[in-house]
Amino acid sequence: MKKICLLAFTVLLASCGATKTVLTADKTPVLAMLDLKNVVDDKVVVTVDAGAFTTDTVSFFIPKTVPGTYSTDNYGQYIESFKAFDYDGKEMAFSKTDDNTWKISDGKNLDKVTYYVNDTYDTEGEVADKVFSPSGTNINANKTFMLNLHGFVGYFGGLKEVPYQLAITRPEALKPTTSLTPATVESPIANVDVFNADRYFEVIDNPILYAKPNTETFEINGITVTLSVYSPTGIYSALSLKNRMEKMMAAQKTFLGEINGTKIYNILLYLSTMEADDASGFGALEHHTSTVVVLPEAMPKDRLEQAMVDVVSHEFFHIVTPLTIHSKEVQYFDFNDPKMSKHLWMYEGTTEYFANLFQVQQGLIGEAEFYQRMMDKVNNAKSYDDEMSFTEMSKNILVEPYKKNYANVYEKGTLINMALDIRLRELSNGKKGVLWLMKELSAKYGNDVPFEDDNLFDEIVAMTYPEIRSFFDTYVIGTTPINYNEFLLKVGLKAGVVEQESGYFLDGDNPFIDVDPSDESIVFIREGIELNSFFVNMGAQGGDVIKSINDTPITLESIRPIIGKSFGWTADTDIKMTVTRGEEDVVLEGKVGNPTLNVETITPVDNPGADAIKLRGSWLKGGE
Repeated sequence: MKKICLLAFTVLLASCGATKTVLTADKTPVLAMLDLKNVVDDKVVVTVDAGAFTTDTVSFFIPKTVPGTYSTDNYGQYIESFKAFDYDGKEMAFSKTDDNTWKISDGKNLDKVTYYVNDTYDTEGEVADKVFSPSGTNINANKTFMLNLHGFVGYFGGLKEVPYQLAITRPEALKPTTSLTPATVESPIANVDVFNADRYFEVIDNPILYAKPNTETFEINGITVTLSVYSPTGIYSALSLKNRMEKMMAAQKTFLGEINGTKIYNILLYLSTMEADDASGFGALEHHTSTVVVLPEAMPKDRLEQAMVDVVSHEFFHIVTPLTIHSKEVQYFDFNDPKMSKHLWMYEGTTEYFANLFQVQQGLIGEAEFYQRMMDKVNNAKSYDDEMSFTEMSKNILVEPYKKNYANVYEKGTLINMALDIRLRELSNGKKGVLWLMKELSAKYGNDVPFEDDNLFDEIVAMTYPEIRSFFDTYVIGTTPINYNEFLLKVGLKAGVVEQESGYFLDGDNPFIDVDPSDESIVFIREGIELNSFFVNMGAQGGDVIKSINDTPITLESIRPIIGKSFGWTADTDIKMTVTRGEEDVVLEGKVGNPTLNVETITPVDNPGADAIKLRGSWLKGGE
């Protein structure tokens, strides 16, 4: 999973007419039917019909947590009007034991269950613990449906490993994009799509985007990639974004070399209006052969393309870990009582590191840009507990105080891998790095063989050098903060200060403004951070409460579209901002200018030495 924070508060902001097919007497598939054509009050009716039950009590579950999210989302809270029916079509008694579990008595007579599903996008502006949009659901009748199927299709106790068949009735104009396997026999009923899955995990691992056709397909070294785009105003097409995606994924495949995780890959891009009833959590969620990406449609093309490069590359690299290299906790994931792995430093940290490293290795960005990205992560990591054991945090990521440190997996998790990469290069005279290590682990385990969570570090030390044991014990298992300069000096680099461009309201993922969590009408300029030239030249100060911008009263909801429009501002755009400072209102007026920010970055040291230059070359340009 990869989140993009546009603002800290926007992310932190009946029957379908199909018939059941019996495979064999003992392998009746679970049939899940979704009706996208007859949407009722912005809800979709779902029917789940299994074979004959042999127990007196049957439990039905909607997932509490799904792989890749590392959060408790309780998708059952979006289920309404649950009913159970016997073989005579009569309603049966049941009890709801928690948000995600229904128990039906007299299970031997149970035929099927039905329920209505609310989507999560509609409620993102209303709830504190909102579902991250790329793992959420959207119901927009006759326009688009984002089917992250864990929000629609549940499972019966004991039947997660049996085959599933999905029958989805859809509006004629909407077509699906998914990696799910279509049924070999086409449905005899018009506008009903039928898909097969070997087990429940395969259902939720394959999201579906229903929209009017807006797709492009291309081949990358044996991988068939499909890009499907939903753009509410139609300003973006898959064709307009294809070239950048094709270039990026070709570079990724070159970077990975012989690692082959999939033959097909689908990119499902949902562009949000950023209105109150639309998605506000921007980023992506990985699956084995696809990714769901949610971004604001208001982004100009160059910003949108770069965001796509950053988040899609991150998700695609998940085919290495955890989709190929993973522990038993991931392989046998319990959706309603999850046991978490210790190795988020690898699942998210290695993935995010590769998403940046491949760009400099393959010439998509320059060395200065790569250095700046790493320095940004050093500074971002300061917002989290730097003395918290990364393995302890990972194992307990669903509860506090570890939960609030989750986003550090993208910051310090990346830096752990950077330091490990440099250390491996140093010990191997430039021949072995983290990519080499991932290739070795992929060859040893692969998609279907999980490792023991407690044994991974021993495996890695055995593959590499005894000194790597000290690295893990000190910086990953242990609580010692990493002295990044110690590792940067090995490759002839150091930290320094430079002036660089920023956004108006945010610098990359870092906002200059925030909202009072107890009152979303109070939007203020953050204190304790360096402000960009936009705020400084306007005369704004940390702690100022923004009352209005160009006479528009400012709240959490009203500032979102202003941030979207700011991506298109030019230097001579006029602005009037009224702020409350202390007890008085202050009117600030002027041109928005071209915002810049003095930031720390990474630069070469003077006279680094031949060995450091050589090591830097092997690190940044690859080679084994």
